[in-house]
Amino acid sequence: MRIALGVEYFGGAFEGWQIQPHGRTVQDALQAALTVIAQVPVEVVCAGRTDTGVHATSQVVHFDTTARRPLEAWVRGVNSHLPASVSVTWAVEVDEDFHARFSAVARHYRYVLLNRRIRPAIQAGRVGWTHGTLDAERMERAARVLIGEHDFTSFRAAGCQAHSPVRTMYGAAVQRQGDYLLFDFHANAFLHHMIRNLVGALIQVGKGREPEDWLTHLLAVKDRRQAAPTFAPDGLYLCGVDYPAEKWPLPDGGRIIALPQLPLI
Repeated sequence: MRIALGVEYFGGAFEGWQIQPHGRTVQDALQAALTVIAQVPVEVVCAGRTDTGVHATSQVVHFDTTARRPLEAWVRGVNSHLPASVSVTWAVEVDEDFHARFSAVARHYRYVLLNRRIRPAIQAGRVGWTHGTLDAERMERAARVLIGEHDFTSFRAAGCQAHSPVRTMYGAAVQRQGDYLLFDFHANAFLHHMIRNLVGALIQVGKGREPEDWLTHLLAVKDRRQAAPTFAPDGLYLCGVDYPAEKWPLPDGGRIIALPQLPLI
């Protein structure tokens, strides 16, 4: 039997998603809790591995088990064995063709940036921060060039293990809400550190340090060394995963959940 779960977590409490020997990752915590309920070892596969400090409002995972439990046991029962910084939001039984990673056709990420003179305290670790006023309209115009199929070599981490740097961006937008800027990206898949590198580049444009067409140049040169430094992970959220709805009618949270209205407190 294969079960799909929706999972949300505060990434600042973990050292990333992927299981590690020291046991301080989201996958470690989730598998341990699932194993208690199943009473046999459980391994999970996620839609997208997140780095240390990166959050999720709608991660999707699947696991196989012979343990027969009510679906509510995979939610409330598992949550009773999880730390407060991670929670299962829904569980559904899916057929064995479903794969949390390979069945996904797109992912949604949002970066929340606080743009004011003073650093955050209550929201520390939950939003990114930069001082100096940013021109959101300028950044929005600059981001439009990202839409479509591109080679994102200039925005991938040096250690990225993806076989190809080519990705298709379905949507890229920047909007201001008071002191906050929201960066929304929707693509078939993302490279390691790709969004944090895009945000870093857009901030340079927003500060007026680079021209509006700088991202066009960076896409063309395919050289990570010419781009902006990788921005902090604090404000990055995996907030939705798309699957063919006609084949796997997952709860709406399996496709996209928007972050709450700001401020996030």
